[in-house]
Amino acid sequence: MSPVLAGVLQLIALIAALALAYRPLGDYMAAVYSSPRHLRIEKVIYRCIGAHADAQMRWPAYLRAVLAFSAVGVLLLYLLQRVQGGMPLSLGFASISPDQAFNTAASFVANTNWQSYSGEQAMGHVVQTAGLAVQNFVSAATGMAVAIALVRGFLRSRTGDLGNFWADLVRGTVRVLVPIAVIGAVVLVACGAIQNFSGIHEVGQFMGGSQQTNGGAVASQEVIKELGTNGGGYFNGNSAHPFENPDAFTNLFEVFLILVIPFALTRTFGKLVGNVKQGYAVLATMGIIWLGFTALMMWTEFAHGGPALEAAGAAMEGKETRFGIGGSSIFSVATTLTSTGAVDSFHSSFTAFGGGIQLLGMMLGEVAPGGVGSGLYGMLVMAIIAVFIAGLMVGRTPEYLGKKIGTREIKLAACYILITPTLVLGFTAASMVLPDALGSMLNTKALGAGSHGFSEVLYAFTSGANNNGSAFGGLNANTPWYNTTIGLAMLLGRFLPMVFVLALAGSLAEQKPVPETAGTLRTEKPLFAGLLVGTILIITGLTYFPALALGPLAEGLS
Repeated sequence: MSPVLAGVLQLIALIAALALAYRPLGDYMAAVYSSPRHLRIEKVIYRCIGAHADAQMRWPAYLRAVLAFSAVGVLLLYLLQRVQGGMPLSLGFASISPDQAFNTAASFVANTNWQSYSGEQAMGHVVQTAGLAVQNFVSAATGMAVAIALVRGFLRSRTGDLGNFWADLVRGTVRVLVPIAVIGAVVLVACGAIQNFSGIHEVGQFMGGSQQTNGGAVASQEVIKELGTNGGGYFNGNSAHPFENPDAFTNLFEVFLILVIPFALTRTFGKLVGNVKQGYAVLATMGIIWLGFTALMMWTEFAHGGPALEAAGAAMEGKETRFGIGGSSIFSVATTLTSTGAVDSFHSSFTAFGGGIQLLGMMLGEVAPGGVGSGLYGMLVMAIIAVFIAGLMVGRTPEYLGKKIGTREIKLAACYILITPTLVLGFTAASMVLPDALGSMLNTKALGAGSHGFSEVLYAFTSGANNNGSAFGGLNANTPWYNTTIGLAMLLGRFLPMVFVLALAGSLAEQKPVPETAGTLRTEKPLFAGLLVGTILIITGLTYFPALALGPLAEGLS
């Protein structure tokens, strides 16, 4: 079988699996977030944290709960890393330095999982399981809660109520993430991923000599890092490491885990608003962009442009032979179009245009399908902007799902789409004029000073501010400057957009529904899906094209 055919068949199998899971999972999540009942274990959790799960919250209270919970998460994870050296099961690793501990705490709480350390050489079992893995669950549940709050904004009328954050957080964790993660972990263990608390072992090498390796609760953390679109690897090799991702089947299974909840949430959205066709329109928009990016990536990598790659016969440098170009391309697009950041290949070794596709996928705002929760609320914000543009073209006050899109709503939506580019381009520009920041480029001097070196820095801040977490190799990000600035980019890129999303949800919830008329834009039709795709691509292109022209485009055309 040719590599191209193998890649296409993998893509078809993935689409089939996602289609089979779409309706039951989407309907189940809609039932979870609309149920008036609380499970017994949920009631115990509410008592432990002192939450009143039935109390309704307006958007300022909902936001305060999100920020307070996340701030406590950052503090606890930071402290856990700082005292690691004195804890049991630390594997003899020292405590993490202050700047790296801050960066890692910000990363995992912000659902980014950017790592400026080698997992198997820095983190013991307690930090990995009680710290990092826990945040993989709750940061994903937080994103889902905010998305559901925005959906309730369209549903509520003149109340301003958005539900209860603590109930949404606990339900998302207990009823959605934990059950799927348990099943997924069993699948990974059955396929060869490890799950233990063993210490460090000396392992013989095929060519002689030995190396040290350690075990860990890898399968359980691997499944939630993908399912929650988190991305942090237990090992430095991330999902290219055979302990995390043993073979081609687990590779495709992990891609399925990355995509299944973000896509299924569009069904949840349609069920909650009482019109599943609205969910299908959002799904179609996400699917068109995802399929387009995947096809373009596979074509770029199989074409293996460039004299060095042509001489080698394929663009296999930096890719695992057990996954091949097809599997690596599918994984790469899935991870950069969501907020996952897991990698099964070396992104910096992709062709220049392939690296540009990865960058552009994150620059879209990761809405196709985006992160768990963040993909849905990001896409709904873009839908509001698309409706506004359509209203301008026909001279009519725009409406979406029965709510008018007025001055306040469009200002909040505009703030949402501007904050991330400001962080990315601002920090990148600062890094390119500071000698210490430039010194972190580990390529040869000539290459590091050129387009690829610029792409490395641009990729780092694009990944951080968009809460992705993947990286271009060749940049030493474990420095005070990058640990601090990328940490700030991750926190601001995660929580400032949530401020605008929740304020938008509150504004919508205070409105009275507008009856549908003959002049109402039909947002469940293919025409609107096409308008939404165009809006996303045009906004992203106008914002980032100059930066892309200096990086991957310049490299690819050289």
